Amino acid sequence: MTYENAVEAAAFIKSKYLHAIDVAVVLGSGLGAFADEVENAVKIPYEEIPHFVRSTVEGHAGQLVLGELGGKHIAVQQGRFHFYEGYDMQQVMFPVRTFGRMGIGNVILTNAAGSTEPEYPPGSLMLITDHLNLMGENPLRGKNDERFGVRFPDMTEVYDRELQKIASEEADDIAHERFEKGVDDEKRDFLHRGVYCALSGPTYETPAEVRMCRQLGGNAVGMSTVPEAIAARHQGMKVLGISCITNFAAGMTGENINHEEVMETGARVAEIFKQLLRRIIARI
Repeated sequence: MTYENAVEAAAFIKSKYLHAIDVAVVLGSGLGAFADEVENAVKIPYEEIPHFVRSTVEGHAGQLVLGELGGKHIAVQQGRFHFYEGYDMQQVMFPVRTFGRMGIGNVILTNAAGSTEPEYPPGSLMLITDHLNLMGENPLRGKNDERFGVRFPDMTEVYDRELQKIASEEADDIAHERFEKGVDDEKRDFLHRGVYCALSGPTYETPAEVRMCRQLGGNAVGMSTVPEAIAARHQGMKVLGISCITNFAAGMTGENINHEEVMETGARVAEIFKQLLRRIIARI
């Protein structure tokens, strides 16, 4: 996928929605319902956008939703492309490349992830502070086009500290409000902080791989997000990452993992997830 391809895709999207976009959001498995929050929505199936591929995974609608939320104009990728689907890294990161050519400066990346921490139970959220790329591939491998970014981009701060601060403050306010309304019997911290460990999939991780991730400092495991985060930082975009903890990783409980469980947990936490995203977007 070339720079010219990204420019073409960006021009097509901008022809369908004339407002400048403030924030792009990429939705993970089971989290697609957030796109229903978008007001005055314009929906574009991926197959209509030049050079976009199709999402083939259950729980990924496969369309770009543009509209308004919290006083901002946003673009929501309702379904992402995964390395394990057989797409190459150029295809996986192409939507983020396109967002960059649209002039979007902020991107929120979300995913469904397995927890490697007993204190991070299914149904909670994790603010991504850093990542481990164990996918066996870097999306920037190959000839570099300086129009996207420099040959050797710095990854010291992939996930923007100011955006993390906003997310933490809004999560604290939500927890306090839920406690005051009697929804929770204590002011619980539902937004944890941690390192996201990305493996290629499509198999869920083995218990040995989960132990490895824990020893390397990973707090949650998944099969996405990292390629998009790297591509976004390469272009100078600010990145916020949030994982929906849908299950304990393999070996944590002795129980098997299945995709239906991931989808069900995503649906269960949809309301608090949507509330948090709405508040974050309003402040960006």
